[in-house]
Parts: sequence; structure tokens; C-alpha cells
Amino acid sequence: MEIVDAQPLWDPRPGYLNTSSYGLPPRPAFSALEVALDDWRHGRTSWEGWDESTKASRTSFATMLGVPATDVAVASTVSGLLGPVGAALPDGARVLVPDIEFTSNVFPWAVHADRGVEVVAVSPDKLAGAIDERTTLVAFSAVQSSTGEVAAYDEIVAAARAVGAMVVVDATQAIGWLHRDWAAADVVVVGAYKWLMAPRGVAYAYLSPAVRDGFRPLQAGWYAGDDPHTSYYGLPLRLAEDARRFDVSPAWFCFVGQAPALQILLDVGVDRVNAHNVGLANRFRAGLGLAPSDSAIVSTDVADAEAKLKAAGIRAAVRGGKVRVSFHLYSTTADVDSALAALTR
Repeated sequence: MEIVDAQPLWDPRPGYLNTSSYGLPPRPAFSALEVALDDWRHGRTSWEGWDESTKASRTSFATMLGVPATDVAVASTVSGLLGPVGAALPDGARVLVPDIEFTSNVFPWAVHADRGVEVVAVSPDKLAGAIDERTTLVAFSAVQSSTGEVAAYDEIVAAARAVGAMVVVDATQAIGWLHRDWAAADVVVVGAYKWLMAPRGVAYAYLSPAVRDGFRPLQAGWYAGDDPHTSYYGLPLRLAEDARRFDVSPAWFCFVGQAPALQILLDVGVDRVNAHNVGLANRFRAGLGLAPSDSAIVSTDVADAEAKLKAAGIRAAVRGGKVRVSFHLYSTTADVDSALAALTR
């Protein structure tokens, strides 16, 4: 599907440049959610139909990453998915993170300070070079949420592999518009309510078979069972053999709204989305006299940028004292030009 064919599936009010905060649902996703909510309201159906969306979403997400669906766990938050990874760290472990990393990929390690776990923060551009034999785990975002900086993914992974360190990647700001060899990492976590355009309450984790047997499924419940339908009551413990044992019982309606959005992204293709998003970002950067970049996110310190954009009806965010704009499949050149007109007026 071409971008021009996909864009009519969205109904954004012009000037929405804030996908880094939350993505907008395509009409098929919003309609599916409305139907599910109405069925819930009137008690017309059972939950099994809603759960089919969870299965479809897991499969589509795995396809997007290029990994088997059996290696993907579903939950509601990134930090919740990282909890078992943090708990598996040995006493005295050394964790390396960027100094601007979002806390959902910092706090799950820092809470183990009482066991001697040390979290060391360095600037993103020095991350690969700081990895050494003392490093137990390196955790970083594929794209930084505050600045839009795209991490040197291959370089960081290679440096970690050279010393036997585990690699954990938060790809929340990347999956959906950026291709990487995601299976090269040990753990890839994603909050889906941004670039994957799910309702808030959908998260995924790719858990490599090479490491996940060392994690304890601390949130195990019926949905993590080998057969959830026969795992409602009592012992014995009977968890799934694959990554599903790390599943958390899903917020069904969120996955109902997720499945159609993921399918549209797959139909369009991440390469096309990348070209569209980065192209718009570079059009915006050029209008401000900035050099081109490889990111769909632009952080700018134009004087009074927040007030100027707000006055023009442009919705953006402020991170680190700078205005952050982000461009996704439903963004247009008109959105870019309106934002530039507001900032350069």
C-alpha cells in the first residue's frame, strides 16, 4: 500500500506533530474498538473474540521485527516487561545506560542497588566505547525520546557481544518506522501507543531464547499458562515453554485497537514509512536551516517555539527544554509548512 492510499485512513486535525507522545489510530482500528466497546456495554459477546486481536497483534509485531511470534511476550508496560530481566541480574552487576535514557529503561535496573547493582550513565555518543569487561548489561533506546537521536545500534551491539554483555533495547520510539536487526539484541521492548498507534495499554518484548531461560516470570498468571484455557485454577504450575510464559493478562480492548493499526503498517511497509517520516522531518529541519538527519523526531530550541506553535494550533511536546516535533504516516507537508511558518514568523 502506498502512503497516499493509506493516509485517508486517518482523521487527524491538521497540525498534529506529536506521535512521540501518542500515535493516532487509523479508522479501521478506531471502528473495531468502538464495536468491541459497544458489545461490552450490552453483553453481546464473550472475551475470546477480543483475545484474537492479542494473537494477531503478537504475530504482526513479530513479523515487523523479523522474529518468531513464539519469542514475543505481551503486556501493558515496558517497565513491567523489564522487571524479570532486572531481577535476573547477578549481585554486583554493572549496567550501562545513556544519561538521557527514559526511566522505564533505567529504574528496573536501579531498584536493585541494594544488591550491589551499579547503573552507570554516559552520553549516548560514548555508549559503545564505554562497554568493557565489567559491563553485565547495556540498556539503551534505539531512538531517544527527548532528542530523536538514532542510536549507533550495530556498534553498540557489537561492543557488547565482544565482552559477553547482555543487550536490552527500548525500541518504543523506533518500531514502526525504523529497520534494524532487532534479533541481534537479547531483549527488545516496545510501548505500542506511540508509533504503533495502539491505545495505551499494549507493550511487547522480544525475548531471545539465548537468555530468557535465565529470567523468572514474576508476573505469571493464567494467561502465561501453556494453555490459558486450562490454566484458570490451581496447581501444578504449567507455564508456556516459549516467551508466552512472560505474558501478562492483556487489556483486550487495547489489543482490539492495535491489531488493525499494525496490519496497516505492515501493508504500507516500514521502508515506505521511514522514507515518508524522515523526509518530512528533513523538510522541517531544512526550513530551520538545520542539517538533515536520519530521525523522524526533531528537537529544536527556537526562541518561544512552544508558544508560537501553540498559537498556530500545532500540537507538539516539550522535552529537555526544547520543543519536540515528530512525523508519522498521517503527517503531511502542509503540517510541516504550517509549523515552519509559525516558528519563522
